[in-house]
Amino acid sequence: MSEALRGHLAMLLFSALVAGSFSLGAMVANEIAPAALNAARFGIAAVVIGIAAMATTGLQRAHFRAPWRFAVLGGLFGGYFVLMFYGLQTAAPVSAAAVFTLVPVMSAAFGWLLLRQITTRWMAMALAIGAAGAVWVIVRGDLGALAAFEVGQGEIIYFWGCVLHAIYTPMVRKLNRGEPAVVFTFGMLLAGGALLAVFGWQDILATEWSQLPGIVWIGLIYLAVCASSATFVLLQYAAMRLPSAKVMAYTYLTPSWVILWEIALGRGAPPGMVLIGVVMSVVALAMLLEGARDRVPV
Repeated sequence: MSEALRGHLAMLLFSALVAGSFSLGAMVANEIAPAALNAARFGIAAVVIGIAAMATTGLQRAHFRAPWRFAVLGGLFGGYFVLMFYGLQTAAPVSAAAVFTLVPVMSAAFGWLLLRQITTRWMAMALAIGAAGAVWVIVRGDLGALAAFEVGQGEIIYFWGCVLHAIYTPMVRKLNRGEPAVVFTFGMLLAGGALLAVFGWQDILATEWSQLPGIVWIGLIYLAVCASSATFVLLQYAAMRLPSAKVMAYTYLTPSWVILWEIALGRGAPPGMVLIGVVMSVVALAMLLEGARDRVPV
């Protein structure tokens, strides 16, 4: 098996694990306050990544100079997850996953503003098709809702979270000063967890942790280990073997994976008209992969 193929398999697993956070997140979003859930999630993920860092690169004082950088990144990522779970209280998982596919478009814009990164015409076309597919899913394939642009409150809340995620992506490169990726992520998780604990301390104290339903604990462990720690490892593995355009392209598989998650969890499939938008997202994925193959060797 070639290294490039291993990278593609890693990103397939990455997108499937990320998709699970939408389906399981929707099941627990109304059972626990988003700030309390994500503070615990960041804490558990920080422990897992911290152990990984000590076992590989090690943790040195020099890695944590200018700690304000970790606070900025942790605040952005923590804010993204809190808004995601507020959104999932009312938004359908497939619709939320479609909103998530808008992140590459916004990341391209913020990448230009912060880093002056240039997007090729082919990639811009692919991003536009993916964004159009996302909007179609968000309005649930309803032409009337599209004409009036009637979007649910949950989708709007999560959209602002995705704006934070889009800013986070180029900010990682802008603020990194040569620290190993695993150490940099540990610092972000530690700072993000601390900020979430300060922001949501009342929710944390008010939560009766011992009385939470089992699904909440299942969701929390999944989010911390599978949708945070494992996806970080997979992303780093793939980034070392694939061009960044190909890595980013797998974002567009998220709605498709969410549909499979929803069916597997017995929650049914979305209406047929919604699938048109999902197909458009897959087309955008294929275009990004093809465009990257034409321009960047692997």
